[in-house]
Amino acid sequence: MSRVLPRDAFLAWFGSFLPELAARRPATLFTPATVTNRSDGKIAHLDGLNLSRAWCQRTLAAALPDGDARAALLREAADTHLGAALAHVSGHYMGEHWLATFATLALDA
Repeated sequence: MSRVLPRDAFLAWFGSFLPELAARRPATLFTPATVTNRSDGKIAHLDGLNLSRAWCQRTLAAALPDGDARAALLREAADTHLGAALAHVSGHYMGEHWLATFATLALDA
């Protein structure tokens, strides 16, 4: 939405979409998914989820005004999600053949 709405409209929409973000709610957005078996192609997708969340959280933080406390929370959450998944971009074919794309997006945001 930050790409398609004018900035003021995006800020209004974002505040309505996640009204309790400053209170770290919903909590699930701040907690990385746990990958229990990286050799399982389905479970390995959770590393991709963590990297995708990091990318989106960093993108959203950059769309907020300077000094907006939500931006700092989103950057912190992005770092947490990135930390949970980045080390696992290689090591198991089930993830390494595609996770690098999501890692690049997360690191570039």
